[in-house]
Amino acid sequence: MTQSYLARSGFGPWRSRGHGSRALLFVLETALGAVSVVLLAALAHWFTWLLPIAALLYLLVVVPTSLLCGFWQSAIVSLTAVLAQGWFTAQQPDLSLAANPANWITLVVFVAVALTVSWLSARITEHAREVESRGGQMEDLYEFTRRTLQMNLHMEPGQQLAELVHGIFDLEAVAVFDADLHEVYEAGYWNVDPQELAQNVYYFETSDDDGESGIGRRVVRLGSVPIGSLVVRGDTSPLINNAIASLIAITFDRYRAFANESRIETERRTEQLRATVLDSLAHAYKTPLTAIRAASTGLSEMGRLSAGQADLVALIDEQTSLLSELTTRLLTTARLDADDVAIHVEQVNAGTLVEEVVGSLKDRLASMKVKIEIENDELAVHCDRQLMAMLLTQYIDNACKYANFGTTITIRVVSTGSEAIFSVHSYGPVIPIADRERIFDRYYRSSGYAKSAPGTGIGLSVAKRAAQIHGGYVWVTSEEQEGSTFFAAIPLEKQRS
Repeated sequence: MTQSYLARSGFGPWRSRGHGSRALLFVLETALGAVSVVLLAALAHWFTWLLPIAALLYLLVVVPTSLLCGFWQSAIVSLTAVLAQGWFTAQQPDLSLAANPANWITLVVFVAVALTVSWLSARITEHAREVESRGGQMEDLYEFTRRTLQMNLHMEPGQQLAELVHGIFDLEAVAVFDADLHEVYEAGYWNVDPQELAQNVYYFETSDDDGESGIGRRVVRLGSVPIGSLVVRGDTSPLINNAIASLIAITFDRYRAFANESRIETERRTEQLRATVLDSLAHAYKTPLTAIRAASTGLSEMGRLSAGQADLVALIDEQTSLLSELTTRLLTTARLDADDVAIHVEQVNAGTLVEEVVGSLKDRLASMKVKIEIENDELAVHCDRQLMAMLLTQYIDNACKYANFGTTITIRVVSTGSEAIFSVHSYGPVIPIADRERIFDRYYRSSGYAKSAPGTGIGLSVAKRAAQIHGGYVWVTSEEQEGSTFFAAIPLEKQRS
């Protein structure tokens, strides 16, 4: 927008100087037009022009006055022309209004034409100003849209948006409230507290335009959900304020999506690094653990050990076995996290698989009651035998750790048509509802389980990953009277990649 346009349309510094400046401008415009028609009346009197000729000359002043100044200025100038013409013709009795009634008709027609032309030109001028104003605002809106698309989304967008709106739309002051971060960003000069003003718009969901103060308020919404607010002071239209609020909502949404994507990517890289470190450490631990186990076994076979020495060697051997098992889990976890993990699918009888796993854990299950329920002895699953054995081992080992003494661990396998449901049931501490999803996350331990037995929080995450590799899923139920049951649903047929 140019400064001349701002002056004509009533926007900007030319019109913002106050009522006194506008009144003075009105008087000057009217006085200039009035003086012009008085001079024309004097010339018409001097040269004794007929009234129709003088009326046409008056129109040459009235029409430009209407176009450049406004309707009321041109109306006053028109009446001045009538009065001046009446006064000068009174000096010439033969040309007076009374001497020739046609002069009355001429003056009435002149006044009607002058006022009509003034009104029409004022309407056309106002329409042109509105069109020009809208065109300028559309250009500003396009520029604002373009600049928001180029914003640096690594930074919070609130302050950037406030400064863009203030600069592009030439406003006196702008405040943008981001409800998610609970921050108010401002630009320009505020004579009131923008913090409270912007927050009130959001909390009370106030959207309006105050013509007297020039303040526009908008709730920034994403769909129907309020996510912030916009307050502006200056010359903008309600439609432009709505558009600005919508673009701010879109920018907030883009920033959150970008931040979430960056967070996910960071977590993925962190997880890859963690898996790499686990794999490296597990391999590094294997060699000394093998040496320690060999040494403890050699000491046991040598004999001639005292009772105390034999107990120490047995303790070394027991803890070495525990460390070796934990290292194996770390290796397995790292390998399961690899994107290029390969599985060897074969048809495995479900009952045989369960018996093999139970047999491998006979030492752990020696003091427990175990019940196996297989729905169909012929039930077979297309799976990686080693991974499925690992999943069941984690479930059964978990039950051994936390089951109440003297209760029964029940292992079931049933078919639902397209899936085989493996479950391990036991009676022990109840798993809180809030933990039943997170208990399968790595390193997370339920508050109900943490004090019952030592653990690393790795086992169940390995079971979950093993099920996912097969295209299956896991879940748990836990009630005080019913006990806890860990489930794994595995497709019966091989999943297509």
